[in-house]
Parts: sequence; structure tokens; C-alpha cells
Amino acid sequence: MNVLCAPQAFKGSLTALAAAQAMAEGVRQALPQATVTIAPMADGGDDTLDVLVSATRGRYFTAHVQDALGRAISARWGALGDGETAVVEMAQASGIRLLKTEELDPLRTTTFGTGQLITAALKASYRKILVGIGGSATVDGGTGAVAALGGRFLDSSGAPLPPGGGALARLHRIDLSALDVRLAQTAISVACDVDIPLCGPRGAWTFAPQKGATPQMAKELAAAMEHFSAVVAAQAGVDLRAMPLAGPAGGLAGGLHALCRAKLLHGSKLVLGVTGLDKRIAQADLVITGEGAFDRTTLSGKGPREVAACAKRAGVPVIVVAGHVATDLPDLAGLGIVGAEPLLAHAPSLEYATAHAAAIITKATAAALTKRYQGGAPGWKASRV
Repeated sequence: MNVLCAPQAFKGSLTALAAAQAMAEGVRQALPQATVTIAPMADGGDDTLDVLVSATRGRYFTAHVQDALGRAISARWGALGDGETAVVEMAQASGIRLLKTEELDPLRTTTFGTGQLITAALKASYRKILVGIGGSATVDGGTGAVAALGGRFLDSSGAPLPPGGGALARLHRIDLSALDVRLAQTAISVACDVDIPLCGPRGAWTFAPQKGATPQMAKELAAAMEHFSAVVAAQAGVDLRAMPLAGPAGGLAGGLHALCRAKLLHGSKLVLGVTGLDKRIAQADLVITGEGAFDRTTLSGKGPREVAACAKRAGVPVIVVAGHVATDLPDLAGLGIVGAEPLLAHAPSLEYATAHAAAIITKATAAALTKRYQGGAPGWKASRV
């Protein structure tokens, strides 16, 4: 029996690699005769850089950039094993994980550092750049990143706006005359972690509370994104308001698309293809995936959802192991998922599960397999769906 462990990161506790290793240990405990392999997954957010570079045997670089509050930091970027494609992960520069809880303020946090990472790739002569977005501390419509690439965002007096999404309510004109000329010869692909528009009831602002926004701040950001979209439509000829995939990472996707002509892609699908994970899934008898929370956001295109979809197409059953499994999900069997095991069923509290994530993931994985296969006999093969 060949079991493939392909989770993405358990946010706040384990990387995708560490989670995969913990799942693999659970497989060995429950099905000692099984052959188990790991394939860490990402969807454009946290761990995308490591997953892509590791899977393709690429290389890493370091750049001096700004974090989401404008402070100097060192951030990694990389290149795929093909030697032609750079990989930028916005979470390395503009990620929420880099800020303390009391520092979160999406009215003024900026993606400028992400633009600096793109600039570093341009300076290194890469003309194919994958930008993984997700895990951001920002809701600035990508204006910070575009500013780092030479764009200017001006108010009615012609003065540059301060960083952050809050100031976009006063945006009057976008000046791209000094935009880095190398962008014209560069193919930028944005790996989006969720499929949401920039504006409307499912817009970028809906994630603002996770980034420190009060209800009033979220309302201001929603209005700012509407105004930003109107200015972009008038001056760049691109209507971002309801465009699919324009809203992830606080609108970074939409900003890069409209102002830098970046191509927007489903991050998890991109990762599946680049890493060859889709082929490995088809060769497995069982796939185990998961993340911190398996909920409706997961079903909007995050890694575990795409792993399950890929496995279903190949007729391979899937088990989900997640910190929390929502109870309001549609029929999981219809997604090819034959079992879902929450970590909280094996821990006294969320805090305990987070602090001991590896051990609890191992325990939950073993429990899920035992429930499903009742400790199947040596050499037993899972039946395909």
C-alpha cells in the first residue's frame, strides 16, 4: 500500500514539511507494512518558496527589504531548478507572521517589501517570476509592491500617498512613468491562495479582521478598495472589482495584474504542476492532506482542496487531518474525501494542540487510518473510489 502525505502548513505551528513528516509517522504506526512518502504542499501562501525550490532542486537568495511596517529586514527568495524562473513569496517580506499582534494595522501596512523582492529577481536577470501570495499582513491593493517597482500613487494635490490601504481612499492619480522597464520583458505569474474578488461581500476587506482590523477599519478598507478599483479602471482600463482572483493578499493580486500585467493563477494548481505532485498523487493508493483549519475557505481553492480534487480525478481516496474541521461543509464524500480527523479530538485545548502539533498530528493520523482500515493486514491495499 502506497500512502502519500501531502499537507500544507499548519499556520502558527508547523511547516508543510514538518506536518508531512508527522503524518508519515502516524502512517507507520497504524499501517507498518505501508510504503509512505511525503510531498509538502503549498497554495501561494506560507511555505510556497520552500515547497517549490525544494521540489525542483532550486536555489535560494537573500535580499534586504522592508517588512509590512517599513522596517529593514532580510528576506529570502529563490529560483526553480530550471534556472530560469524566480520564486518570490510575499509572506517572506510582507507576511503577518513577521509582526506582533499589537503591531497589526491593515490601514497602514504595505507590500513594498514584496515589490523589493521582485526587483531583486529582476536585477538578477530573471524574466520569469512566480509570486506566491497569501499569509499577508496587508490590504493595500498591491500599491506598495508597485511603488517599489517605480509606480507612484498620488492624491489630488499631486503628493504621494503614505503606505497602506487606508490612504487609497484619497487616491487621485496613478503614475507609472517610472515603472521598472524590465517588467515589459518579464512574465510574472501570481499564485493566489484563495479565489476572491477585490471588492464586494467576498472582497479583500473580508480578511482584514484576521490582520488586526476593527469593524470600522474593515469598513474603511472596503471603501478604499472600491475607490482604488475605480481609479484603476479609469486609468489602466482594468476592472478589478469583481474579477476572479483579484482579491487575495489584500488585493496584491489585482494590483500586480492591472498595473504590472501579471497573470493570476490558482496557487495550489500551480504548485501541483510545478512540483509534479499531481503525478505522485495518481500513483498512490491513499493520500493524506490537511492544514490548520479545514473549512469553507479551504474549499475556495486552498491546497488540501486541490489535492483532494486531483486525487478524485485519479480515483485515489483522501483522508484529511486538520487542526479544526468545520461542521458546515458540503458532503466530503463528493470531494473524494473518505475521512476527516480534527486534531482537537486528540488534544485538551487548541493551545495544547498548537504547542504539541507534531505529536498530535501523528496521533490523529494513526487514529484516522485505524478507523478507516481497522489496522488492515500486512500488504493490504486501499480500494480506490
